[in-house]
Amino acid sequence: MKRKICRSFVVVWLGVASLAANSQDVVPDNEKAAAEVSAAINSYIAAFNERDVAGLVSHWSPQGVYISRDTGERVIGREALTAEFTTMFKGEDVPKLAGTTESIELISPNVALERGTATVTRGAADVVQSSYSIVYVKSGKKWLIDRVTDEEIVVQHSNYQHLKDLEWLMGEWVDEDGGTTIEVACRWTRNQNYISRTYTVFSQGGVGSTGLQIIGWDPQATQIRSWLFDSDGGFIKGTWAKRDDRWVVQAVATLPDGGSGSFTSIFRPTEDGAYTWEKINRVLDGQILPNVDETVVRRK
Repeated sequence: MKRKICRSFVVVWLGVASLAANSQDVVPDNEKAAAEVSAAINSYIAAFNERDVAGLVSHWSPQGVYISRDTGERVIGREALTAEFTTMFKGEDVPKLAGTTESIELISPNVALERGTATVTRGAADVVQSSYSIVYVKSGKKWLIDRVTDEEIVVQHSNYQHLKDLEWLMGEWVDEDGGTTIEVACRWTRNQNYISRTYTVFSQGGVGSTGLQIIGWDPQATQIRSWLFDSDGGFIKGTWAKRDDRWVVQAVATLPDGGSGSFTSIFRPTEDGAYTWEKINRVLDGQILPNVDETVVRRK
């Protein structure tokens, strides 16, 4: 717990240090306050590099409060802050700092508010990014830190970089062939980790079948895979590969009655915003079936 609190203190000082670096972007009414705070920060940077606990604590007001984002614990006053900074500077594992001030607001002639983001690095595998807000109060000619809150920014994992070449699939589509119409809706899931495709087959007798396909990145196999489930109880597993201007999907199907099959689907985006689709190499329970000719699928 002590380590977490100490790491968060670094964010506080980074926010103040970034103020000095970004003071030229402050609106005119805040320029004087920014310049005064910047002067204090220059002395802080020297104190931090020298691990000067007393110098750091002198930047806080006597009753300054830090609220831990991890525990909600309040660290109040210079004595408590001294203990926290002393712990932080023990050993060689002193954090490195980077960050950006997003806004500085002069609440009153003697109160200022800074908001920003900060990155605390203790090693290649220990990097934490936080958003923070710092309230400063002016005491004489010095701006002192009175209250700090920060919150860790959770970075959401996304496989978008592996799936972005399939972005042309997004939207609603119609495939009309004779007396059969297939409507398809394709969307990203949350964090763009998967692509969701739903389809409905309409015939003269009404809805023939429906289904759901999920397309995603398999990090173990390092390839794009898909899983399709239809309303009749069958399912299809596919592997996707880009070949020049088209996508080739090798698929293996399991039928509702336990039978099996395989086929190759080929998708090709066209210059007019549509795409073509065909199915070749069809095999059902060991029997070769005719190919499904290329058809054009257009936006609904």
